[in-house]
Amino acid sequence: MEFKDTNFDMEVIKSSVPVLVDFWAEWCGPCKMLTPTIEKLAENEELKEKIKIGKLNVDENPASAGKFGIQAIPTLLIFKNGVIVERIVGVTSEKDIRSKIDAVI
Repeated sequence: MEFKDTNFDMEVIKSSVPVLVDFWAEWCGPCKMLTPTIEKLAENEELKEKIKIGKLNVDENPASAGKFGIQAIPTLLIFKNGVIVERIVGVTSEKDIRSKIDAVI
């Protein structure tokens, strides 16, 4: 799923399930390293009903990135009931991300 400034409130803040947002940019090497992990989690059948997982390009959507104080990328934010409940900065293992997701869902 791709989040944008225009759909962020509806898809993330007002979501009935928790949401993991990957803040990234096309030019970011570490972001590209993390992409396969995010895609694998997003395709996990067990997680699909429990959490939304998507990406937000910080260059194309500066308002959302600024609103949540994104200063380094990749940054993963997990929202629950419209509130940030977890912040992960930098490349992180699938196991670590999954444990954070499991703690929220």
